[in-house]
Amino acid sequence: SLAEDIAGHVGVKLGDILVHNLSSTETEVKLQESIRGKEVFIIQSGSKRVNNDVFELLTMVYACKTSSARKIVAVIPYLPYSKQCRMRRRACITSKLLAKLMCNAGINHLITMDLHQREIHGFFDCSVDNLRSSPFLLQYILDNIPNYRECVMVAKHPSSTRRVSSYAERLRVNFAVVHGELKEEEEREVDGRTSPPPTPIQIGNGTLPIVAPATFACSFPTPIPRYQQKIKPSLSLVGSVKGKIAIMLDDIIDDIEPWCLLAGFLKEQGAQKVYAMAPHGILSGNALELINSSSSLDQVVITNTVPLSNGLAISPKIHVVDVSKMFAEAIRRIHNGESMSALFTNITED
Repeated sequence: SLAEDIAGHVGVKLGDILVHNLSSTETEVKLQESIRGKEVFIIQSGSKRVNNDVFELLTMVYACKTSSARKIVAVIPYLPYSKQCRMRRRACITSKLLAKLMCNAGINHLITMDLHQREIHGFFDCSVDNLRSSPFLLQYILDNIPNYRECVMVAKHPSSTRRVSSYAERLRVNFAVVHGELKEEEEREVDGRTSPPPTPIQIGNGTLPIVAPATFACSFPTPIPRYQQKIKPSLSLVGSVKGKIAIMLDDIIDDIEPWCLLAGFLKEQGAQKVYAMAPHGILSGNALELINSSSSLDQVVITNTVPLSNGLAISPKIHVVDVSKMFAEAIRRIHNGESMSALFTNITED
């Protein structure tokens, strides 16, 4: 596992802790050794059992806090709920809620990798080190694609253009942007935002009617302009992949079906091979079946920030890049009070 690999690189053994679920499905944590006055590093990443993983982490942190640990550092390679970091319609910012829960539980420092948005830093009331997986993924390209100069980095949606252009600049290759497929059309007719203003309501006992003021039914000389609904454009590619190796890049691979569809589109545009690459590979649902049956998607390259099931781990089309050395070095530097800037040398923000 990732925790064992990190401990091996640091040169220590994993702590003795018992975490299990009771018959009532409640989570129970028991520390099997004293941690009084010690610096504790808790390694826990998100997986398909995300809610269980989150509560296990909170319980372990609180157990260490009540056991008088001097400092608690949470090592979370993939931060759950990181996609829910901004307001969408009437949804809440769940990643902020999770950050508050972690800090209140007792976390003093957070080490993670490739946050979905950099602004998530501000949700935490403790120090945050957001490590980068790009050196490992770039090295994989250099070592495993002999003609990598013939590659084209592809952004699967416009919002990931900065990340993709950063990779392309370091590889000295071109990049392209897919536009039109992954934007979700808003269903504005069903959420009440286009409802007409209320009309005045008459209330009373019938003898002395009272007209309630129309609080929202304001009268203006000119009407308020209506919101122009977004129209999803047809799928298009900005750039060229003809005769090239296309590498689609994003930060998370969850539902693999859109990746397979885009791989087919890139093959239609003339791409020789299509790779899907991301730091975090959740690969939920029937991802294994879709990957193995897809004739357009040649390889899926992810890191080991998220544990994979046995079937996914042995698939010949899925390649896992080990990033445990980065976390081990971060832990060593934090424990010794050394600067972390060396881990970000020549690495851009995206």
